[in-house]
Amino acid sequence: MEILEGMEIVDLALYIKKYKTLAIADLHIGYEEHLIKKGFLVPGMQFKDISARLQKILSSRDIDTVVITGDFKHEFGKIYENERKNILKIINLITDKRKLIIIKGNHDVSLPFITKKAEIEIFDSYKIKDVLFCHGDEIPDTDDFKKSKIIIIGHEHPALGLKEKNKYENYKCFLKGRWKNKTLIVLPSFHKLTVGTDILRGKLLSPFLSDTKISNFEAYVIEDNKVYNFGKLKKLFFK
Repeated sequence: MEILEGMEIVDLALYIKKYKTLAIADLHIGYEEHLIKKGFLVPGMQFKDISARLQKILSSRDIDTVVITGDFKHEFGKIYENERKNILKIINLITDKRKLIIIKGNHDVSLPFITKKAEIEIFDSYKIKDVLFCHGDEIPDTDDFKKSKIIIIGHEHPALGLKEKNKYENYKCFLKGRWKNKTLIVLPSFHKLTVGTDILRGKLLSPFLSDTKISNFEAYVIEDNKVYNFGKLKKLFFK
């Protein structure tokens, strides 16, 4: 399904057809290892899932560039050995045939120590024609940002909390709306364990969303690789 003309939702990623670019957000590589070290029992299958899904997307579309919009890794400071190896595996998977752009997220404090060996540069933001990619934890103050027409961010991990009788579940979603004179698209986390913020009830994290009317945004819910357009949030019940 297209979220904007020429921009297609594929799995939990966004494919920009005319620029042959794939945008993914918040992989949080190392999240399971972080939970395990805190004593949680978590099956170590998430990296295989991320890698397989990414490989499937890359082979299904004409993609020249992949943009990771921040929080490539999970741990702020530490670098776990498996985390390091898995980040390099993702980098090698993408750069085998494509260009990789990494945006620095708030979790990516120690990421340069890993990407340096792979000779991959990390950006605060990156612009392709009229589209600017940034993490979303801060609003850039650059000429590229001011000149862009479309902003694509991660960071928020948007989800829609739906309740039916006594059952309540969060579903990952894409958001699309206006931020001042620009179109803003918010990507869900590509990592399936990090469900994210219930945008109807939770406290919003990104300054892009906290200073705008979130009720005027459209939500596109993802479930079982299907996309459901829920329309504008103001049509839904807010608590």
